[in-house]
This record gives sequence, structure tokens and C-alpha cells, in this order.
Amino acid sequence: MEEEGMEEEGGSGGCEAMMDDQNHNNWGAGDYGRHLLGPAAAPLGDRLLHGPAAVPTAGTELPAVPEANGVLRGCEPGKGGAGAIAAAININASTSKFLMNVITIEDYKSTYWPKLDSAIDQLLTQSPGDYIPISYEQIYSCVYKCVCQQHSEQMYSDLIKKITNHLERVSKELQASPPDLYIERFNVALGQYMGALQSIVPLFIYMNKFYIETKLNRDLKDDLIKLFTEHVAEKHIYNLMPLLLEAQSTPFQITPSTMANIVKGLYTLRPEWVQMAPALFSKFIPNILPPAVESELQEYAAQDQKLQRELMQNGFDR
Repeated sequence: MEEEGMEEEGGSGGCEAMMDDQNHNNWGAGDYGRHLLGPAAAPLGDRLLHGPAAVPTAGTELPAVPEANGVLRGCEPGKGGAGAIAAAININASTSKFLMNVITIEDYKSTYWPKLDSAIDQLLTQSPGDYIPISYEQIYSCVYKCVCQQHSEQMYSDLIKKITNHLERVSKELQASPPDLYIERFNVALGQYMGALQSIVPLFIYMNKFYIETKLNRDLKDDLIKLFTEHVAEKHIYNLMPLLLEAQSTPFQITPSTMANIVKGLYTLRPEWVQMAPALFSKFIPNILPPAVESELQEYAAQDQKLQRELMQNGFDR
């Protein structure tokens, strides 16, 4: 397939011509029409978050002309037959255009997925503030067309495999980290991945809505967070937690923001990890510990005095 076909607006993919696909999405022409890409000039964020209104253009959103006894309604003499015939011609033209733009599995593997693969690579490895030289509009349109052409299942499988391989490499790099760099590198890996999801999930919004939610009864963001939990966090939690506890007992060994990011991130990934270090999690997650009782007030006061002494020893005035 010609590569320039990918540059067309998403609405030209002809999704409205498909009433059901092999992924059992069961889209109606009217329902899916509300999710068509708007004009290229419209902000991408508005379309991702709010869903664009379908903009009628040539060859899209054409009125159906039902048949009665094999004759197009409206074609009877004196009942606007010319208009109905014109509509039928337009429908045939739209259908022909759609059939000419069929994306085969070979097209998907050779043209469409490589573009998605490259964009995902860049999003997963970017540093905060980096400029990513990719066309979000093109990637968004590419996903949209693949969903329309019944490649949702393959695309989802490729996405999961791609990100799994990336996370396995991240895990191996962490395993090779020395103890004094372990916490910082885990924090970078966690922050980088969560930041990447903020772009990856919206770009695959159509696959999420019309395949993952509909057929798998799941959510893409939840699936991708689970991947990090399984392939990175679970493999490192028993090495990471003792280092966090040691850092907690040695003020300013790591920055407070790093400690907060990791603890909050671990709680998001798996709340039951709180039981491994309740006191540590309680410093950053509210209502983790049971309410204070009067009999323990002296212990709380002793802890505060100890903290004040440590602060003074590190140059902080009272």
C-alpha cells in the first residue's frame, strides 16, 4: 500500500462502512461516526479527551437509502428519484474508495506497525523535557485506521509484546546497578515509564474503546501499569525496600522528592506492599496507620525529638 495513504484524515478509512468486525466490536455507522477524526487543524488534545464531532465531508456520513422490494425508496416517479439516485451513486463511490484502501495484514506488518513501533520506542526512552520528533496526528490516525480494518487484536498483541520487552531490559539494567545508585535508577525508570503512558494511552484510544474495553473488558492503562508491576517492581521490591528503609534512617541520603515518588508509586502499583513497611508508607500516604492513641504520645514525642536532633546535626536550625 502507498505510504501516503496514512497521511489521510482518519475519517477516510471508511469505518462507517463496517457494521461488525472479527473482533466483535459491533459498531454502528451512526455511533462510530461520532468518533471520527476531526479536521487536522483541531487540537489533538481536544479530540483525544472529548471526542470530536463528525464533520461531514465528501464520501463520509452519507445517508443510507434503504430498499423496498428491491427498489431504492425515493426513486419512484415524482418522489425525488433523482436525489435518491445521486445518493446511491455517492454511496457506491464511498464503498469503492473504502475497498481500494483495504489494509491487509501484510500492509499492517510492513507499513503501519513499524511506524507505531518507532513512536513507542521514542516515548518509552525519552527524558523529561525531550522533544520527540514524531507526528502524533499521524500515529493517532494510523491506530484509527488499523482498528477500522480489523487489526485491533494483532495491534494489541504487538503493543504488549513491545512494552514487555522494554521493561525486561529495564529490569536487567536495574539488577546491574550498584546499591548507591539503585534507588535513584529505580525512581528514574518508574517516572519515565509513567510519563510515557501519558502519551501512549491516548494515542491508542480507539483500540482501547473498541477492542480492549469492549471485547476484553479491561482498560489499556491498567494493563500497561500491570506490566511494570510484573516485570520490574515485583522483581526488585525485596531489594529496594531494605534500601529505602536504610535511606529513611539516614536523613538526606536521598532527596525527599525521590523517596516520595517511589513510595507513592509502589502504593499505586500494589497497595498491599504497605505491609512491608507501614511506618515508611505512612509518611507519604495518608491514613495508612491506625489513629494515634493517648498511651503512645510519649513515643511520638521521642520520635520528634530524634528528628530535630538529626536536622540540627545536618546544619538545620530549629
